[in-house]
Amino acid sequence: MPKRPPAISVRRGLRRLGEDLRKARLRRRLKMSIVADRAGISRETLSKIQKGDPGVSMGSYAGVIFALGLGTKWMELADIFHDPAGLAIDEENIPKRARGLKF
Repeated sequence: MPKRPPAISVRRGLRRLGEDLRKARLRRRLKMSIVADRAGISRETLSKIQKGDPGVSMGSYAGVIFALGLGTKWMELADIFHDPAGLAIDEENIPKRARGLKF
């Protein structure tokens, strides 16, 4: 079964992220080869990231973010304590089939 392409909003978001990473690299006056080396990827993969290619691994995107010194704030995107819908469901004590998280 062939894979479906990602949603348009996902593609737009990745394209914007790629453009932002490219601008950050240029602002720092770093060559692609230097950023790629620091991120542990090839120049070709960095080029795909800068174009927002959804086929590139999340780890590669993260490597570029770290290589550019843009921090780790993105790691909080899926933090369960910043998930209003999940917290509301948890508060309602809706019966669940999956095992609960241990805190």
